[in-house]
Amino acid sequence: MSSTPKVEFYFDTICPWCWMTSRWVADVADQRGFTVEWHPISLKILNEGQDTGSHADSHQKGLRMGRVIEAARRQHGEAVVGRLYTEFGTRVHPGGRDDADGVIAESLAAVGLEASFAEAADDEQYDAQLRENTDHAIDIAGPDVGVPIISIDGVAFFGPVVTPAPTGDAALQLWDGIAAAAAVPGFYELKRGRTKGPEF
Repeated sequence: MSSTPKVEFYFDTICPWCWMTSRWVADVADQRGFTVEWHPISLKILNEGQDTGSHADSHQKGLRMGRVIEAARRQHGEAVVGRLYTEFGTRVHPGGRDDADGVIAESLAAVGLEASFAEAADDEQYDAQLRENTDHAIDIAGPDVGVPIISIDGVAFFGPVVTPAPTGDAALQLWDGIAAAAAVPGFYELKRGRTKGPEF
């Protein structure tokens, strides 16, 4: 693992587990002084053709927010992606909001972006890029995974799934352990059953 690793984080705004992992990665990035490339994917696209039951509505909301992020990225560049994700996620997860349109409008304003970007939420032209991101994330992490997907210097993996997100020294210890495991070519999986729900 390099001292300034190339780190990519693939997310769907709507996933609470992904959100907590993203806060951990953001904390580590701040402490270690590296940047994170944030890439929206879509759980709705990932689960096409499957019965997602009670998750169908949230997957649609995630797709709508992903479209807004992609529209903003096209006009304002990559740096806006992580900022919008933070604003969306803060409102949806610890904030407990489920009014996607309100979340989108407030988040755009908080980042200083034009309110008109909200129109992208229902514009399918942005789905092609979200599909490309989703397909790429699965290609690099392997089958049967969801979000979060993290790539460190080209080595990608699903997870970690944590609750609550560790901070400070604990965040660094987890990062170093995960990065070391991911760097082993034959390492694929380490898992235990969840006994807690998301703790924001």
